[in-house]
Amino acid sequence: MNTYTWKLSKEKLNNTNLYLYSNFIKQVFKIDTQNDFNKIWKWSVENPQNFWKSIWDFTKVKGKLGNILLQESDIFFKNRFFPDSKLNYAENLLVKNNEKPAIIFKSENGYKTILSWKELNLNVAQISNWMKSNGIKKGDRVAAYLPNIPEAVVAYISTSVLGAIWSSCSPDFGTAGVTDRFSQISPKILFIGDKYFYNGKKINIVERLPEILNKIPSIEKVVVVAYPGTKIKENKTTEIKKYNWKELIDKKNKNKIKYVLSGFNDPMAILYSSGTTGKPKCICHGTGGVLLQHNKELQIHSDVKDNDRVFYFTTCGWMMWNWLVGALSSGATILLFDGFPMYKKDDLLFEFASEEKATLFGISAKYIDALNNNGVIPKNNHDLSELKTICSTGSPLSKEGFQYIYDKIKKDVHLSSISGGTDIVSCFVLGNLFQPVYEGEIQNRGLGMDVDIFDDKGFSIQNTKGELVCKKPFPSMPLKFWNDEGDKKYKTAYFEKYKNIWHHGDFAKITNNGGFIIYGRSDTTLNPGGVRLGTAEIYNEVEKFEEIKESIVIGQSWKNDIRIILFVVLNKDYNLNDEIKDKIKKAIRTNASPRHVPSKIISILEIPKTKNGKLVELAVKQSIEGGTIKNLEALANPDSLKQFKNIKELYE
Repeated sequence: MNTYTWKLSKEKLNNTNLYLYSNFIKQVFKIDTQNDFNKIWKWSVENPQNFWKSIWDFTKVKGKLGNILLQESDIFFKNRFFPDSKLNYAENLLVKNNEKPAIIFKSENGYKTILSWKELNLNVAQISNWMKSNGIKKGDRVAAYLPNIPEAVVAYISTSVLGAIWSSCSPDFGTAGVTDRFSQISPKILFIGDKYFYNGKKINIVERLPEILNKIPSIEKVVVVAYPGTKIKENKTTEIKKYNWKELIDKKNKNKIKYVLSGFNDPMAILYSSGTTGKPKCICHGTGGVLLQHNKELQIHSDVKDNDRVFYFTTCGWMMWNWLVGALSSGATILLFDGFPMYKKDDLLFEFASEEKATLFGISAKYIDALNNNGVIPKNNHDLSELKTICSTGSPLSKEGFQYIYDKIKKDVHLSSISGGTDIVSCFVLGNLFQPVYEGEIQNRGLGMDVDIFDDKGFSIQNTKGELVCKKPFPSMPLKFWNDEGDKKYKTAYFEKYKNIWHHGDFAKITNNGGFIIYGRSDTTLNPGGVRLGTAEIYNEVEKFEEIKESIVIGQSWKNDIRIILFVVLNKDYNLNDEIKDKIKKAIRTNASPRHVPSKIISILEIPKTKNGKLVELAVKQSIEGGTIKNLEALANPDSLKQFKNIKELYE
């Protein structure tokens, strides 16, 4: 059993949102939970209609609650919560209009800017009205290729004002990665940054615009955004007129925000999850589901309150960015950081958190490990007295990571390790303040999320590694995949393994404490640094090289994280040398993203395949990591797996 690490004092317990919520459902639904989280969770999954209505009421959602709480279906993902309700996502985020800070931004080079709630409202009014005047209406797609800057938040909220559908990519994605995503959804407007900075290097974004426009003919208008603290960088002439963000914001008009009401299950954002074949999947999320989930996770699980200051280290291409922006609904100030988190100093993020009195500080397990390895002791140099919660997501946080946080960062803090994904733009398992924190464990299931661990036959298991599943529908499951006729991709992604049960593709275990340990992906999806990547984008680049006959990509568990390993079979007369390796890495970095670049490229003699010619990435991963390889009889060349057993490079 893991070691008990931390528990909230009784004196502070009565001031938490979870305590208030427990009393709320006791009064409204006559449920005496006795401040027992497990009892609250059990009630939430047994009474989904009442539970999700309680979240609507407790978090004071602005909108018209309809008469139907749940429209049931025999098909898991066809269940619809609040089908006749109406609301606007943006209206629920713009909860204030005063001079207090709504957004505080800092770049890696120290440039800082603050956007007050009043300024945020004015900017949203300007941008949403400009988009409306240019024909953007409910259901239209708006794309953004922006760094993590305040303008991205403004554009996101402005899109939601109109009931249009938002989609964003981080600028570290290359042109191919961007066009593979946006071309599928046919956006009418593109917001694009002129540049960004990473580890002291300036990278031009807007020079990619001509190629983007060539591949996405649906784009009618382009808005160029200068990086904060810099002048706009011009690009090559394009046939489409480009608008300057600053000029749109500076227009002297007094237009008010005109919110367009959407259905609870109308689409409001498209996120992307890559696979092993084809282009990234376009995951369409609904207005109400996203809002309710984020309100629940931020306010009840993470205790975010009015005037709190919430920070998460993220980019606009990761679902945690949407989660962070969602904190505005709680009346919190959000803190944005853009750039390399260890630029010139290892504790740069803690400097930011200290300066701005962050109450919630969100980072990755990989970042914690890096701090620990570098001997950084944040508590010695920074005032973290306001910090209530540290969130960790991405890759699993090790016991050593837990120890480091409590020993070197802050002794009295709620360490909320969380896990979910782009697929649900939220979490399956996360923290709560009624229970103790145990080393190496995520505290519990999310309220309303009927999460379990199954074996291969579909039986529930405890204290044994198995597949993470969700047994009942929930509001933030995807509405659909864009351009997915007959929901074929949707069904394959989540419902192929277990009939009518959500299968997430993570290995996990329920501990004797009732907590969760996440072990990483059970499928072939890569997860370096906690960011889910598909192998297809790597294969697309590698197959272009005349030197390479074929290849296979896996994610190897390495130092509490995942690193990408690319195995290649070379064509006749070629040998794998540094020149070829460098060419491959450059192509992947440029056209996919730096995250897709393999840590190792290794030459092998033969690619393991099934009898019908499919690659078997999972079998290769299991061979390397000593796992059990199932269905060997399905392989055309099972002996080929032996070559992965003792490769020296895999242990360096």
